[in-house]
Amino acid sequence: MFLADDIVLFPVKSILSLFREIYKAAVQEMADEADSLRNELGQLYLQLESGAIDETAFDSREQQILDRLDAIEARDAGEDDEADDEDVEEEEEDDVEEEDEEEEDDVEEEDEEEEDEDDDES
Repeated sequence: MFLADDIVLFPVKSILSLFREIYKAAVQEMADEADSLRNELGQLYLQLESGAIDETAFDSREQQILDRLDAIEARDAGEDDEADDEDVEEEEEDDVEEEDEEEEDDVEEEDEEEEDEDDDES
């Protein structure tokens, strides 16, 4: 039975494995992009100090590099915020469910008390 399951699920597992590898490569490439931009910025400072480029060329190129770095950091922070937001939403849903259960318990207790009072009066 397990052999048949493995044979049937092999294409799906293969595709999932392929997507995992693609995802890992994309994440690594994004991390490498930030590192390469930092290295490029360091090289730019060296060129300015050595006189290979003038101040205006330095300023324009520096601004481009810093903008790209800011975009990468914002994207990374956005991914972290989304994960945090999902955790907060799950906690809020759990809290709401707990409150609903407590309210239901309170209503049930009140109903039981009213029934007890009705029985006592009879």
